[in-house]
Amino acid sequence: MTSAPVVQPIVAERMATTRRYLMCPPRHFAVEYSINPWMDPTQPVSQELALAQWTALHDTYVELGHKVETIEPEPGLPDMVFAANSGTVIDGRVLGAQFRAPQRAAEADFFRRWFVANGYHNVVMPTRINEAEGDFAWTGRFLLAGTGFRTDPAAHAEAQEVLGVPVVSLSLVDPRYYHLDTALMVLDDSPLAPAIAYYPGAFSTGSREVLSRLYPDAIIATDADAACLGLNGVSDGRNVVLPIEATGLADQLVVRGYEPVMIDISELRKAGGGPKCCTMELR
Repeated sequence: MTSAPVVQPIVAERMATTRRYLMCPPRHFAVEYSINPWMDPTQPVSQELALAQWTALHDTYVELGHKVETIEPEPGLPDMVFAANSGTVIDGRVLGAQFRAPQRAAEADFFRRWFVANGYHNVVMPTRINEAEGDFAWTGRFLLAGTGFRTDPAAHAEAQEVLGVPVVSLSLVDPRYYHLDTALMVLDDSPLAPAIAYYPGAFSTGSREVLSRLYPDAIIATDADAACLGLNGVSDGRNVVLPIEATGLADQLVVRGYEPVMIDISELRKAGGGPKCCTMELR
């Protein structure tokens, strides 16, 4: 009797594309206030360890072949390390940020100045609260836009007008996942084959249905992987930089043909951030 042949799953060949990122070293990092459920000012924070972990993240991008620009951190702005929150850049157009928390408000203008000084001529500052790539995720086809805790829903229409791309609004309902980039990660932003991973529990019922329709083959994160901010990762289309604790998500990525790159970002997570929070993409 001849046994049936073992059918191996077909795994797509993933292609990395060179990226350009903007980062801010955490030389003034601290947890001095609480503006999300992750922040506890009574717990000790090591600025030295935060800087070491950030440096490892920076160096990982360079080793993967990406270009990393840096902006000088400003005293008194301990969250400035989370560069993703201060600008959305698509095709050279820049939509700046307007923060909901007054403690972070001053960050926006320092990033605006950086863009102007570095040759960006089309820089628009928002009129609505807009925490940039914290709540805006470019998929190559759509700008997925989160709301519920930080970014104003009206900022979604403003982003569409300024950036000239179609916007899909998504509602966040779990305060632990206060930004879209804590609950959803773009894995491939090629227009022909966009791919994402996300945690359904962070979204409203209608938003889950939208994501299911747009991305029926999306990777679904577990509770454990979401809870370590595993979805706050950065992908170049092949290599996916993740918090070291997100082992289940890493296993799913391998099955889909991606290469997980695990990073210890635990000290910065005390302020509610991960790799993506530290990384603004300059498209």
